[in-house]
Amino acid sequence: MRKKALSAAAAALTALATVTVATPAPAAAAAVTIEVERAHAARVREWIDPFTCPTNMVLTGRSHYGDENAPTTYYCSFILIDGEQAQVHIGEWTSRQKESNSDYSAPDHKVVVGRWHEGDENGYTRYRPATISWRGQQVLLANGDISGGFRESNHVWHAGAGTVMTGRLHKGDENGTTSYRFATVTVSG
Repeated sequence: MRKKALSAAAAALTALATVTVATPAPAAAAAVTIEVERAHAARVREWIDPFTCPTNMVLTGRSHYGDENAPTTYYCSFILIDGEQAQVHIGEWTSRQKESNSDYSAPDHKVVVGRWHEGDENGYTRYRPATISWRGQQVLLANGDISGGFRESNHVWHAGAGTVMTGRLHKGDENGTTSYRFATVTVSG
């Protein structure tokens, strides 16, 4: 009887050893909530003052009324991901380009945090790009697009919900056309 019990126990152990255990598939990455929250506006002299958003903010709007002697207003926002403030890592100023025919697009996955214009339409403009990170990973920008054209001397532009400024185009003088590049803030799974 004892041999029979051992044989049954050995058979049970052998059967257990050959059982395949299915591990559940990894859970899909949980969706995050991304908010672009306007937090700062500043008026500067268009023709001379360099402007950079305050710490951990990015450009999400601009308005200008008048010629190069009139002020420009810049609008800056925080990026909140699951309620936590993303970090903005500011880069160096770009090289100058003539304002009357300027076309700037930040490198991939970079946002604009500053602009510096000197003089009139024959003067020069520079931009200041930045990267964004959250919990140690780079925040990405997707679905880049360009706004319609605005008359430079009479306009206000704000990026849409969840988007940030990634560039600007301008042709002509204060009566010329200005358009803005923008993209959606995302994080990878």
